[in-house]
Amino acid sequence: MILAHCSLDLLGSSRCPSLSPLSLQGTPLSATLSLVMSQCCRKIKDTVQKLASDHKDIHSSVSRVGKAIDRNFDSEICGVVSDAVWDAREQQQQILQMAIVEHLYQQGMLSVAEELCQESTLNVDLDFKQPFLELNRILEALHEHDLGPALEWAVSHRQRLLELNSSLEFKLHRLHFIRLLAGGPEKQLEALSYARHFQPFAQLHQREIQVMMGSLVYLRLGLEKSPYCHLLDNSHWAEICETFTRDACSLLGLSVESPLSVSFASGCVALPVLMNIKAVIEQRQCTGVWSHKDELPIEIELGMKCWYHSVFACPILRQQTSDSNPPIKLICGHVISRDALNKLINGGKLKCPYCPMEQNPADGKRIIF
Repeated sequence: MILAHCSLDLLGSSRCPSLSPLSLQGTPLSATLSLVMSQCCRKIKDTVQKLASDHKDIHSSVSRVGKAIDRNFDSEICGVVSDAVWDAREQQQQILQMAIVEHLYQQGMLSVAEELCQESTLNVDLDFKQPFLELNRILEALHEHDLGPALEWAVSHRQRLLELNSSLEFKLHRLHFIRLLAGGPEKQLEALSYARHFQPFAQLHQREIQVMMGSLVYLRLGLEKSPYCHLLDNSHWAEICETFTRDACSLLGLSVESPLSVSFASGCVALPVLMNIKAVIEQRQCTGVWSHKDELPIEIELGMKCWYHSVFACPILRQQTSDSNPPIKLICGHVISRDALNKLINGGKLKCPYCPMEQNPADGKRIIF
């Protein structure tokens, strides 16, 4: 209302031929205009103060980002590894490119992988591509709730899946049966007919089959409001994708996670420890601590997720055994490395470091974990 009066006052003054801008100079404002001007000035001042306060908060956060980057990132990351690691640069570059291509194929980025192969002149055999192409084709169908390709693949690999104790084929048939149940009473006869596919799995999955058969009682009333409503949960589709990926990768000799992603995750865990070791070595001026190209100066725990196979460390030399230094089982049953065995030989005899039994070094047998 005050602004409307102000507008009328100004409009009236602009229409008045006897008043000009020069004549208005020095003329005191009316009470209405003074009130409007004071309110406008107050609003402008509050807005400017709010903008300044917001800018201060943003500037403070942005300034901390740069300090955090300088504090947490080291420009000399290459210094945490031995210089000998980079000797065969061309070979390592090809290995890295192959790891990236395999990661892209496994993630379903087929066009990107093909483009990288062309630009890097990397020759990838068709036999290497084929498992990834088939895997991604079936996964794309599952994401679209199409069970046909996955069921066809599971039936064709039934025997090998049974050797892995896989329940993939049963879970696929169960999900197809649930889709028929979701169709309502109209799909009841088709669902009963399809239930014959459960016969080979009755012994191992009897309880789950009984649950699905019991759900037919509530089909006319609607499964959504029945005790079997959990059968319609969409989480079954995510579960079947994970099960198929795990079993298919195991069957095809592939890892569920690409070697590149595993190496990257392991590096993120190990890098801070290696940076600390590097700082200690430089501070104490230690030499020869990191002399082996394929061996770290200390053991770094990566967690259970990165445990893929068992390893054996010699209890005498505190070193991990390898093909050139395999574990040897003594007659007494204790196991040491071959290098430790050779160092413990005295006068053609070997005395076990853990028990007093003397034995012939030639009686030791190599073991494979």
